[in-house]
Amino acid sequence: MSRFVVDINADVGEGLGNEAQLMPYISSCNIACGGHAGDEESMRAVVKLAKLYKVKVGAHPSYPDKENFGREPMKISCADLYTSLKKQVRSLAAVLYQENVPLHHIKPHGALYNKAAVDVKTAQVIVEVVKSIAMPVALYVPYKSVIADLASKENIKVTYEAFADRNYNDDLTLVSRKEPEAIIETTEAVFDHIYNMILTQKVRTVSGSEMDLKADTFCVHGDHPKAVQILQELTAKLKVNNVKIL
Repeated sequence: MSRFVVDINADVGEGLGNEAQLMPYISSCNIACGGHAGDEESMRAVVKLAKLYKVKVGAHPSYPDKENFGREPMKISCADLYTSLKKQVRSLAAVLYQENVPLHHIKPHGALYNKAAVDVKTAQVIVEVVKSIAMPVALYVPYKSVIADLASKENIKVTYEAFADRNYNDDLTLVSRKEPEAIIETTEAVFDHIYNMILTQKVRTVSGSEMDLKADTFCVHGDHPKAVQILQELTAKLKVNNVKIL
């Protein structure tokens, strides 16, 4: 009998074309919907794969900034950001409707995700986008973040997310990709990182500290050089250690 149940998610539809290899090992996915990557063709292809493998589908909206892949903070008014995010989510929702697949969640991408974790105005825009959707959807957000608190107050289902392949600072922010220790490279290290969080609800940071961190879903980045290998080996190790992926 499984001691723990977790969700494993991946960011997909970002132009790498490895979704068919990722889908058998994840339980939810976040599909780029035009902000940093993605178009109707790519969304439809990934939705069909998710449907085939019974993977829950979420929207992965971003700052409208394909040039920087949504990884740089963007100066944009709240009104323009709201309009862009709503358009992105609606574009995926239209494809999902045609394919008879429900929208399960929304997960902001890159710099938008990081900004919403600490900035009230940005978080409020995303919360308003979620509230504008006719059906209830979950919001994938960091533990103890500004957006998590705001969403909870608005009775939006919050799913706490942690990153399987990224290291953390003591303030629970991710180590910058510009730093050499940002990305966790091996399956063994990724497993240790996740399993420690599952068992203790704490994360070991780059300084060696243990900080409180709750997570319901763990993200393996689809653009990690070893993403497929990590997911194959990670899911096997989790199951051996009585962790069910659902």
